[in-house]
Amino acid sequence: MAAPVVPVLAVEPDALLIDALMPRYDAALATHRIVHAPPAATYRAARELDFMTIHTPVLDTAMWVRGLPGRITGTEPPPPPRLVPAEQTGALPGWVMLGEQPDRELTFGAVGRFWTPSIEWRDIAPSDFAGFAEPGWGKIVVAFVVTPYGESSLLTYECRTIVGDAAARARFRRYWRMIRPFVAHIFRATTDTVRRAAEFGRLSPGGR
Repeated sequence: MAAPVVPVLAVEPDALLIDALMPRYDAALATHRIVHAPPAATYRAARELDFMTIHTPVLDTAMWVRGLPGRITGTEPPPPPRLVPAEQTGALPGWVMLGEQPDRELTFGAVGRFWTPSIEWRDIAPSDFAGFAEPGWGKIVVAFVVTPYGESSLLTYECRTIVGDAAARARFRRYWRMIRPFVAHIFRATTDTVRRAAEFGRLSPGGR
């Protein structure tokens, strides 16, 4: 496994990075999953997750529909072969690793206008993420958090979003009300993929 990603903010030993990175937010969603594996195995499965391996009929159909305009116009970019945030490959514009607490929490985030028909992402340095608050832009912070649960683990997958001004916030909230059920579906599929990897030892290719 690659070396731990140094957090962009320092936190107390019992605190969470996601709370330090975004203590206030306009929307949030969290999914919890009991994983019948030790916390270290569950964390490793979350850290090595290749998001390109997450599939459900609903998710695959929605992604195909979203990419249809780009395929018609010939402007759709090819999908990345792998999408593992901890590898910090820059496969997706706007997304950056924000740090981790080994075997406990992994955080990553993005800046963009994700409520528009064609999402506009903005690249910023990880060290600038927490303080970024420009009007017209929003921030997303995402975390995998693993805690002991008896002889098993409790996996939490959470995202928080904040938007920089009232007008953009109103547009985002309309967008969020529409897509929240779909995002919840993705989160359930993601935690289930991590659970299977942790319980049955199926890690992403190249992650060993």
